[in-house]
Amino acid sequence: MQRRNFLKKSGLSAAGIFSAPVLTSCKTEERKETNSTIQTAIKPIAIATWNVPNSTAKAWQVLEKGGIALDAVEAGVKMEEADINNQSVGKGGRPDRDGNVTLDACIMDSKGNCGAVVYMQNITHAVSVARKVMEDTPHVMLAGKGAEQFAYEQGFSKENLLTEKSKAEWLEWKKESKYAPVINIENHDTIGMLAIDANGDISGACTTSGMAYKMAGRIGDSPIIGSGLFIDNEIGGATATGQGEEIVKTVGSFLVVELMRQGRSPQEACEEAVNRIIKNNPNYENIQVGYIAINKNGETGGYCIHTGFSYRVYSDKGHENIESTSYL
Repeated sequence: MQRRNFLKKSGLSAAGIFSAPVLTSCKTEERKETNSTIQTAIKPIAIATWNVPNSTAKAWQVLEKGGIALDAVEAGVKMEEADINNQSVGKGGRPDRDGNVTLDACIMDSKGNCGAVVYMQNITHAVSVARKVMEDTPHVMLAGKGAEQFAYEQGFSKENLLTEKSKAEWLEWKKESKYAPVINIENHDTIGMLAIDANGDISGACTTSGMAYKMAGRIGDSPIIGSGLFIDNEIGGATATGQGEEIVKTVGSFLVVELMRQGRSPQEACEEAVNRIIKNNPNYENIQVGYIAINKNGETGGYCIHTGFSYRVYSDKGHENIESTSYL
């Protein structure tokens, strides 16, 4: 109303020279409002998708000793990559429909640097290879045999990732070969972790073996910067879990961070990102998607479509497993 009244009084057209300064002014005011919520006194914190106490405890060990967030998230998610009892990440992960365990991972630091590997086989710690891509190559992403060969050149050892348990389940699945992911089991397949260190810097990592019995070559959101993970050190970070195809369609983690930039809390941003998926997918009851987020203040949030998704927070207050609020 104030703008319309000004135009009437001044006789200037909104389509004329007046439009540029108005837009600039709005952007400046929005930036000031957002930045006013950012504090500088930040205590270290680690947050991860799902109930993964070993991972968040490992990350906290790094943070508590004054380590950087990037080291913390890498160390944290590596715990799940090496845990053969976790059949959604790393060694022991459920294979694709051809019986191959293929891994996807990405990592992103506080300066906006990032690295990823997709469809990589025979290497347990995909997140560490992703970090090598970030730090030791001019690229952001390596795929398939190229990623595997790069890992060997960096000193990573070749391993058989298909455990007897996962192999037996795959052989049983082949009898009918019915592709029907189970929500909160095959339908999450991811650990995403975010951390803030004592310097107030934020980093994140995301790693997965992907959907169980997926088509060969399928890639979800997890290794895609902006979808499975996004960090903006001025604002915060977000990571995702669930059916990657739906997360990719909305560039979900980037969306969460941008909503926080506009002034939303981590919780509000996660809820809006999930609501956009629900709005555009009439079959949302058959899928699971969950987000977690952290802002520069160390405030956290999480939201999902179905109940059953939780996230774990570790700070100087101790460990806490939080059952995420959900749409259904």
